[in-house]
Amino acid sequence: MHDRDMREPLFEYLEEQFGKVRILEEKTMGKSRADVVMVTPESIFGIEIKSDADTYARLERQVRDYDRYYDYNIVAVGTSHAAHIEEHVPAHWGIITAEVVDGAFDFYMLRKPRLNPKRKLSRKLEILWRPELAQLQEANSMPKYKDKSKEFVIEAIVARVPEKIAEEDVHRQISDILFERDYTNVEETLREYRKGELQKAIESENDPGRKLELMMEQAEKKAAFPLQKRRGHRRKGRK
Repeated sequence: MHDRDMREPLFEYLEEQFGKVRILEEKTMGKSRADVVMVTPESIFGIEIKSDADTYARLERQVRDYDRYYDYNIVAVGTSHAAHIEEHVPAHWGIITAEVVDGAFDFYMLRKPRLNPKRKLSRKLEILWRPELAQLQEANSMPKYKDKSKEFVIEAIVARVPEKIAEEDVHRQISDILFERDYTNVEETLREYRKGELQKAIESENDPGRKLELMMEQAEKKAAFPLQKRRGHRRKGRK
């Protein structure tokens, strides 16, 4: 039983168990990589897959990283790990076991996941791209903070919870945004957002020296993009 064999049957099982979901695979989180990120209407689940071919060598570090970002966490294991997996993950982690019966995968929820006691809204907001944070700001009637960093915006959002924004609303909004995320246009989406923000900064800048710096930055970005695009095509052509 290998990871690649488990994935599609596991995704079907998760849809049966949780209803409306979106599955995002292989997402970076700290120094680890989440095998699966599952979005539901109100929460985000991190899911680690431990097939029969895997070991527990990296699991302790992976558990720490999953607990930094996701509302709930689950480990899905093959039969060789089923007897001892409870010793290797915290009590709030869910456990799904998998075995092959008559040539088909059979999954069982050995332990349901509980809300991650270590979750932090600021970490969860890091999952969003900068244009997606702008969507969240607009939905909550916040200033745009056009010239501010992603970190600044995250702190500004968190500072409004719960006095001005209910935390439950933010969690639902994050899920809504991730349900609509379009990976086919990710580079264009980010580029257009940054281009628009840079143009706004140029138009609003009153210091001639600073305006010149921003205009030079804009020109450099325009010149660099075609080169990046050509390089990408060459890499693709060699495969």
